[in-house]
Amino acid sequence: MQSRREWFKSSIGIGGLMLTPSILSAEEIKKYNPRPKSSIVKLSSNENPYGPSERVLNAIKNSFNDACRYPYEYIQKLQETLAKKHNVPIESIVITGGSNEALRVTGLAISDKGGNIVAGQPTYLALMSYAEAWGGEIKWVPVDSNKGYDLKKIRENIDQETNMVFIANPNNPTGTLLNGNSLAKFCQDVSKQTLVFCDEAYYDYINEPDYPSMDYLVRQGKNIIISRTFSKVYGMAGLRIGYLVLKPELADQLFGEYSPYGRPKIMAQTNVLAVAAASEALNDDDFYKFSLKKANEEKTKIYKLLDYLNLKYVESSTNFVFFESKIHIDELSKKMLKKGVIVGRPFPPFYDWCRISTGTSEEVDKFINSMLELYS
Repeated sequence: MQSRREWFKSSIGIGGLMLTPSILSAEEIKKYNPRPKSSIVKLSSNENPYGPSERVLNAIKNSFNDACRYPYEYIQKLQETLAKKHNVPIESIVITGGSNEALRVTGLAISDKGGNIVAGQPTYLALMSYAEAWGGEIKWVPVDSNKGYDLKKIRENIDQETNMVFIANPNNPTGTLLNGNSLAKFCQDVSKQTLVFCDEAYYDYINEPDYPSMDYLVRQGKNIIISRTFSKVYGMAGLRIGYLVLKPELADQLFGEYSPYGRPKIMAQTNVLAVAAASEALNDDDFYKFSLKKANEEKTKIYKLLDYLNLKYVESSTNFVFFESKIHIDELSKKMLKKGVIVGRPFPPFYDWCRISTGTSEEVDKFINSMLELYS
């Protein structure tokens, strides 16, 4: 009699996709730079398992002689490129040392004014954690039964002391995506009352056709900030570069007046090598499409596993999946680590849920094998 694991591996009923490693050619390995196989598979931080791409690596090498220079003029050129991408003035682009700096410096700027920030729970915490560290108050609004933002309840929690509403869309850790029309109406209405921050770190992974970025509201002069990063689909998490898009007068108010040397309240900014990498990454459409394709392939495998194990999950618009583990995340983390897989940290109040990042085909297969052994 076949074991559960053996049946699962050989089953035709699940489409023959499971545990069939996707083998890259030598040319693809060179172009897409998959991370090397490791005895401990880290699937906890939503990092792209590919990249930086060959083109980006070459751009970094070619920019190395400029590393003796301060980055201001290089940043300004990238600002011009991003301003064209988002169809905004150059003064609307604030480049930072990863989107984490963008989130944190915004949290600091907002908390300095007192008042409160309204945010869903769970969500990505960088902005709120920094705001709290500097004396800000956070009004948490639990996600709904589908693990998505409850925009109605978020509205109800806005008061005269609210200086910002934070929306991560798609959300981290749940992977949920708001209805585009509902989000647009929410942002249009709420931005008349207070500032709305839309974290679009995972925007590129959205599969829904023509899904709107809220940058169009920035172009309309609304009190909207969006953040983007090169850490995810571009595979550059270690290079630390991200940016904000907001109307120039709001950027002046929050971060100091624009100059070719940067805004005075932005701290780390970034570096010459990261700027060169980001500039090339924006032109590397082949790698961009490859990253999205591989993330979708591995998500499909994870979904099939979870369906087989009868574990609930949220269909994700990101490069990770949030699923119900049915055991405490601390216990699951320990058991998975013994099998060589690192999974996501706890996300209160969902202690019996787990976030797993998409990795290379081999890495996801190791996660699948480990889960089959644990849940069989």
